[in-house]
Amino acid sequence: MTPEVALAAVTLPSRVRRDAVPADDDGWELEASVREPERFAAIFDRYFGQVHSYVARRLGSDVADDLAAETFLIAFRQRARFDRRNGVVRAWLYGIATNLIRRHRRDEVRAWRAAAKLPLPVPAATHEDRVAAQVTAEGASPELAAALAKLNAKDREVLLLVALGQLTYDEVAAALGIAYGTVCSRLSRARRVVRAAVTNPAEDPA
Repeated sequence: MTPEVALAAVTLPSRVRRDAVPADDDGWELEASVREPERFAAIFDRYFGQVHSYVARRLGSDVADDLAAETFLIAFRQRARFDRRNGVVRAWLYGIATNLIRRHRRDEVRAWRAAAKLPLPVPAATHEDRVAAQVTAEGASPELAAALAKLNAKDREVLLLVALGQLTYDEVAAALGIAYGTVCSRLSRARRVVRAAVTNPAEDPA
């Protein structure tokens, strides 16, 4: 089962767990690229696909091409500002991408609202089928799309970074420049809204 927003919202433990932040060996590479710019290629090769996929699943592949490229252009220009003691490279890159995505917030919400009015794109006979639906404007169930459109923008941002970006809570905090506790509270609110939309009470695993 793919790690989708609905799946995360329904099956994540109710008690928020603090994830360990992986060792950031990339930080050394990024800092070295300040003196040796060609070393930035290793960061690009390692993370471009991840960032592109995340943006594409939120805004579509056409927009993702430009925004992912712009993310790494900004990262290259600002690489001297990165301090590996205060964060990890992946979170830093997702933070840049998130700032760019915010420019398209209205388009994203409009797409979710449009998807909410469409019939299911594939048969969804069971609860498991519904929560496994792709979280894109083209593939989300109407219930899930409506719930995502209804979310507060900041809460939706946290949920999508966790569910689509697969960031830890600490990484989300670093990416957005917010406290760890704020990540937990925003995710909790988002989970309640999405869970209520996609879970049949009779099937609720909680």
